[in-house]
Amino acid sequence: MFRTLGGGDLTTSNAKPTHPHTITTMCEDGRRLYASALRTGHIARSEAALAPCLLELALLHPDPDDAQLLRPVPPSTALAERLHPIEREIRERRHFAVELTDSFEPFMTISTQATPATHAITVLEGTSRINAALDLSTAECRTEVLTVQPGGGRSEHALTAALERGRAVVDRGVSMRTLYQHTARHSQGTLAYAEQLAEGKVEIRTLEELVERLIIFDRTVAYIPARSDRQVALELRHPGLVDYLAQVFEQLWRRATPLTKQVTYEPTPDGISGVQRSIARLLIEGYVDEAIARRLGMNVRTCRAHIAKLATTLGSGSRAQLGYLIAHSQILDQDG
Repeated sequence: MFRTLGGGDLTTSNAKPTHPHTITTMCEDGRRLYASALRTGHIARSEAALAPCLLELALLHPDPDDAQLLRPVPPSTALAERLHPIEREIRERRHFAVELTDSFEPFMTISTQATPATHAITVLEGTSRINAALDLSTAECRTEVLTVQPGGGRSEHALTAALERGRAVVDRGVSMRTLYQHTARHSQGTLAYAEQLAEGKVEIRTLEELVERLIIFDRTVAYIPARSDRQVALELRHPGLVDYLAQVFEQLWRRATPLTKQVTYEPTPDGISGVQRSIARLLIEGYVDEAIARRLGMNVRTCRAHIAKLATTLGSGSRAQLGYLIAHSQILDQDG
């Protein structure tokens, strides 16, 4: 609203700025010289050179009778000149607000007459809108939060945001249950997050595989991603949909292992690990390396290292042969 001032132009057109500031933060020299000019009725042009901003702020003007003197502009006049554009802008914005209100008024009547007061499904586009909706649901939550967080260790930014929301609900006595994948057990950030929320009504469990991201507040509203880049989400308020997702969560929860307990795998032939067995099952189902890594919450390089060990153990020389050997081995007998 206020422009930043450069230096004055009292000597030459190439003079460099010496007092850059706005009128609301007048420099010390400017305040002193302006006060002196008001008391005496004028000030020497050479003295005013200490505060060239006074001319740029139009607080001084040349004396018509003496070129070496400058006369002060009355404060009331200077103030009015600066308030006028501000007041004009305020009037214009008020006029705009009235016009905007008038244009939407007919639709307000339609909105209030619509039978469902709450939308069953709302599309949220963009991170800012998604986070705003989550923040609102967090503030309104009173009893329970259920979350599913697939993938391995989460970024510091994501964990910080989750910690803020977690504390906001836990401090109100709201219970929170979260599902991670087993790979999150190797993330120091995730473990630190769990430790900071340990004193509240918070439970964390892990599974080998999880469905996509899911957050449920008070079993009345749920959020799920609507696009792979997670820049679009769905806010679900239909009771049937939310109840179904809550049941999915409960089924996963019963199969999951508490974060405080060690994950145990059933023994497998030839020393194949539980992770490699899960990879073997997904290979048989036709998943590519990237999809397997995503489902198991690990990076692609780690996934391919496990596939290589699996191939070595089974004596496979090619990807096609590996699938055949997995299908005819006993390593998947204990799945399902």
